[in-house]
Amino acid sequence: NILVVLTNKGYIKRTTSDTFKSQNRGGVGIKGMSTNDEDFVEHMINLSTHDYILFFTDKGKVYRLKGYEIPEFSRQSKGIPIVNLMTLEKGEKVNVLVAVPKDDESETLLFVTKNGIVKRTSVSEFENINRNGKIAISLKPDDELRFVKLTTGQDEVIISGSNGKAVRFNEDQVRIMGRSASGVLGFNCDGSEVVGAALSSEGDTVLVVSENGYGKRSKFEDYRLTSRGKKGVSTINITEKTGKLMCMRAVTGKEDAMIVASDGIMIRVALENVGIYGRNTQGVRLINLNGDAKVTRMTLVDHEEPEAESEENTEE
Repeated sequence: NILVVLTNKGYIKRTTSDTFKSQNRGGVGIKGMSTNDEDFVEHMINLSTHDYILFFTDKGKVYRLKGYEIPEFSRQSKGIPIVNLMTLEKGEKVNVLVAVPKDDESETLLFVTKNGIVKRTSVSEFENINRNGKIAISLKPDDELRFVKLTTGQDEVIISGSNGKAVRFNEDQVRIMGRSASGVLGFNCDGSEVVGAALSSEGDTVLVVSENGYGKRSKFEDYRLTSRGKKGVSTINITEKTGKLMCMRAVTGKEDAMIVASDGIMIRVALENVGIYGRNTQGVRLINLNGDAKVTRMTLVDHEEPEAESEENTEE
């Protein structure tokens, strides 16, 4: 098992996923890598060395590599520029990493854009991709691809916005289209932008984390099943204290969340320690942020028992 890490400035590496030990909720976290010039970890994905990774860019293109094709580095090192591994256009940025296990039985990929547009495309359309990439979705000039999910065809989808609202609908409301199609409206952003997309098959609770480090879980069924394109219902009570909603994922509660801040600090939190609250609450503090730092990213990894740490280690 490996952890593939990609920074905001486009540096990529793989490392072993046990590099980060679990900590108690509200901890200070550890330095994730030596990033320079305000660079920070933006994407992390857990997979096996022989799984494929699909790299989707903000411009709607897709590239493909195997896990072992990404060079291995230590926790502190920043890795190599991703442009060494694939031919990105000028200004193009990788926004989504999707691991495709060898024996995966998913039938479609669900795409969700910043402006709430959704689309489904058959997985088989992404089997042969060369170094130059392929078109995965056609986007309007002011839109960008935010989320891509492997789905079964029977999944329910929740999409949430930075305004703290979320909509839940059946994926079969989105018909299957070709790679170059642009999709249909899935979530009415109402002036905000999409920050989360989750599937019912991923877990029975919804984890939300705000930019100021507050988070909670709520039950999947607390979100009324409606049709796509609606404004949705509250998923977190947005206040000045919490800041905007930063990310939303469906979880089982058995995972650990790796929360990344804009100053490069990471914390690993066991989700069994994150309480289940109603949709309209603001949750509890999951990470103590330094100064003006904000939560930038969260990824889920397999649970690991926290090690008993001495005072010196914790301070460090």
